[in-house]
Amino acid sequence: MSRRKARVLAFQALYCYDASQTPLEALLAFDWEADKPPAEDEGVRSFARGLTAGTIENLACIDGEIARHLRNWELSRLKRVDLAVLRTAAYSLLFQKDIPGAVVIEEAVALSREYGADGSFKFVNGVLDSILKSQGGGG
Repeated sequence: MSRRKARVLAFQALYCYDASQTPLEALLAFDWEADKPPAEDEGVRSFARGLTAGTIENLACIDGEIARHLRNWELSRLKRVDLAVLRTAAYSLLFQKDIPGAVVIEEAVALSREYGADGSFKFVNGVLDSILKSQGGGG
């Protein structure tokens, strides 16, 4: 199973959720995904569903944690791509303790490099590193 593919799906689902308030059930079906994983790759979908649903169900907590670690910035001013990346990674840092924080941050930075604006990966890295350290993790 590729957790990378699953994180991309979850990130895209959260972006879709934020942009259009698509209902959770529709997001988790991934019918909107043009490049859906093959049916035999159910592990990818399962991990993506858990990440997406968990993030949305804990959105208030996650957004509060992100906001707490922003320096001279407000959550409402974040670009949707950056916000979706931060939300998926913050969920993992806060609730998926079996995944090493460094791996979560590395994946989020990779997503930000691929989908975000130039240099936004540095911002994403800084916010997530601050969240990780506040949780007692290393940097």
